[in-house]
Amino acid sequence: MKIRTVLTTLTVAVLLSALMALNPAVAAETKKNDADTYRLLNLFGDVFERVRADYVEKPTDQEMIEAAISGMLTSLDPHSSYMNAKSFKDMQVNTRGEFGGLGIQVTLEAGYVKVISPIDDTPAFRAGVKPSDLITHLDGEQVQGLTLNQAVDKMRGKVGSDIKLTILRKGKKPFDVSITRAVIKITSVRSKVEEKVGYVRITQFNEQTDVGLKKEMAKLKKEIGADIQGYILDLRNNPGGLLDQAVAVSNAFLNKGEIVSTRSRRAEDTQRFNAREGDLADNLPMVVLVNGGSASASEIVAGALQDHRRAVILGTKSFGKGSVQTIMPLPGHGAMRLTTSRYYTPSGRSIQAKGIDPDILVDQSRVEAVDAPKRRFESDLRNALDNGDNGDSNEKPQKPDAAKTNDAKGKNAKPGDANAGDVKAEAPQDYQLVRALDLLRGVALFGDRAVKTN
Repeated sequence: MKIRTVLTTLTVAVLLSALMALNPAVAAETKKNDADTYRLLNLFGDVFERVRADYVEKPTDQEMIEAAISGMLTSLDPHSSYMNAKSFKDMQVNTRGEFGGLGIQVTLEAGYVKVISPIDDTPAFRAGVKPSDLITHLDGEQVQGLTLNQAVDKMRGKVGSDIKLTILRKGKKPFDVSITRAVIKITSVRSKVEEKVGYVRITQFNEQTDVGLKKEMAKLKKEIGADIQGYILDLRNNPGGLLDQAVAVSNAFLNKGEIVSTRSRRAEDTQRFNAREGDLADNLPMVVLVNGGSASASEIVAGALQDHRRAVILGTKSFGKGSVQTIMPLPGHGAMRLTTSRYYTPSGRSIQAKGIDPDILVDQSRVEAVDAPKRRFESDLRNALDNGDNGDSNEKPQKPDAAKTNDAKGKNAKPGDANAGDVKAEAPQDYQLVRALDLLRGVALFGDRAVKTN
């Protein structure tokens, strides 16, 4: 072994000497870079020794080394970081779809913890935490100065214990939210039937997503049958997750073509992912819902379906995280999460810091009916002609009773009325989903008429 090592070293030395002899400029540059690197490493060693010898309290070598590594990585970009053994284990559990905590995906911005999105049906979601919220304090302690992993560790804790988050939201004064920690079990894919439209919601891209999508799509086809008009894929507030799962979901709705490419600093490391034959939606119309909480893997799916004109993207601009992180285990010391490439949509768009612009911009809104003045119709006119069908010509079409309509909306409901209780129990309307349903039904109606015309 020693002989082999010595021979290898000598071989490398000979090759370097030959290269330097052939190109003196390369030799000089290499020598200069090596000298600068050794000088900086000596600086690090000097600082390390000074801290060990003179700091007011004696730190451990492990603490200092891990802090130095963490500082080096977090200075690169908001998504590169060091994970000690405990954090690495927590991350592995997270991607499998079950972990303890509050149920929010976060990043760092301007020293604060920024919420990418809350996860559906988790303590944070139920407490009203929203995408783009900035968390400034945890239990009264400032988060500025903490690394992302340190902040996440503080948010995690014993199931059933409470934590107070101080939140800064655009347009509002800082306010506190108390959240009870819980075991977060994520069902990454859920579905429901909206009349003749299949609705699929993906909350994040973990190891269960691809299998869950196939299961839910099969269930929708069985429930609706041959009358199905199309599908809505809801990626709102989906913070992303595993790249291979994003590719699998995109592939599920495409028959061919590129899904996404990843490009690093070396051209030879470029990867391209292509779709295979087989569309789970059977080429029926699709609408994809996105918003500011749709990030990373969600943007891969939305970008691929948009570029191939496979789906209409509806909602608001997505988050804009177009980078890929690689988890590199460090045996005995956890792992490092390093940004290694950017991803590009099939048309060559980089989404980094730009996001996906929807085809149809629809803000989440609250729609209220407007009371219109009572109008007269043709059927109200004296001696109005009937419409010539074979029905009863004396029967006039019924018009809505304004009082009854108002009562149904709760405007004229009195305490004790059945309607009053119904209004309180009514869930708020999802305006973006309503618009998506209207769009799909319109496409289906137009398609039916075109077939009949032909």
